[in-house]
Amino acid sequence: MASSLFQLQHTSSSTMPFAPSSFFSGVSHGLTFPTLGFVDLSRSRTVAYNTVKCDMSEASNVVNGKPIVPVINEQTLPKFMESEKTVSRNGNKLKLFSGTANPALSQEIARYMGLELGKITTKRFADGEIYVQLQESVRGCNVYLIQPTCPPANENLMELQVMIDACRRASAKNITAVIPYFGYARADRKTQGRESIAAKLVANLITKAGADRVLACDLHSGQSMGYFDIPVDHVHCQPVILDYLASKTISSNDLVVVSPDVGGVARARAFAKKLSDAPLAIVDKRRSGHNVAEVMNLIGDVKGKVAVMVDDMIDTAGTIAKGAALLHEEGAREVYACCTHGVFSPPAIERLSSGLFQEVIITNTIPVAEKNYFPQLTILTVANLLGETIWRIHDDSSVSSIFQ
Repeated sequence: MASSLFQLQHTSSSTMPFAPSSFFSGVSHGLTFPTLGFVDLSRSRTVAYNTVKCDMSEASNVVNGKPIVPVINEQTLPKFMESEKTVSRNGNKLKLFSGTANPALSQEIARYMGLELGKITTKRFADGEIYVQLQESVRGCNVYLIQPTCPPANENLMELQVMIDACRRASAKNITAVIPYFGYARADRKTQGRESIAAKLVANLITKAGADRVLACDLHSGQSMGYFDIPVDHVHCQPVILDYLASKTISSNDLVVVSPDVGGVARARAFAKKLSDAPLAIVDKRRSGHNVAEVMNLIGDVKGKVAVMVDDMIDTAGTIAKGAALLHEEGAREVYACCTHGVFSPPAIERLSSGLFQEVIITNTIPVAEKNYFPQLTILTVANLLGETIWRIHDDSSVSSIFQ
């Protein structure tokens, strides 16, 4: 029933993906975008229809091997959102501005919040320098700048800093950098001598530019929050992916969650516990260089199982593709790849579309060019999640209660 809401639909349309006009209908020129499904009519002008939510705090009910997924209508909130229904929606002093990195996601967030994106002019001079001018007053306002530092990372990072500086000089009261994807997060420690810890450097740059707060999604490692000398709200996108997996006709007895490397075990374990405490397997790999991975062996049993590989990002897809090949060799029936950030550096698309995966599930924290679509790709939107988080920050309400 619910799984039909999320089927991937690839078309030959040349229209820009993630078109805002089709967000709440669920279809966007080539892909289907499931919504998170916690829209409250008292707080939003728009309604997400026919969305689904599975109560992950309890074991899934299974009938004939198929999970029962309760349907949420526009009058109902999921249980993990019911604790706080009184978040203020006074947007008089709230301003949303979008950078050029992911304008479609910014538009979706604004639509969920019932607001309009602020007017801003961003230009590139002939020598590559970035020019930003706000086209409306932000004096005394709480400003939220939505700009992931995805490829081209340096361009988008510099643009974010110039936007922050423009708001600071325009007398904004508070400036929050909403960074769905935080670039340089993998350079969070020294693994060899004479290396830079670039994640700390980038945190310093954003802070010195004038940001008062950072809102980020699924940082590569939790300690990156400590690199900032300002408050950081760390949003986990697991509920979005879990909602989608709950719509699948997969028995919980057939599931096994797989960590593609030892460093992701904690992330995979947390994911497995919310999938009816599914068993865990670990792929042991060793790197011979950056963006090069060599799979060694598998810890755990996947024979005859549906393997769900969980990671925070897919870059060149070397790690996850070799891991999937190993899972098939060990007898896995199907392999799903789930991650928040689809960086998709070459040759990721070739590896992911080679037939190793039943489905590759990512979110729209990073825009995916239409030329990089492939039949197994499913993109879920995090706009509702980020929009709800922004409202709670603005209202000084709890953010962590979203995920409890």
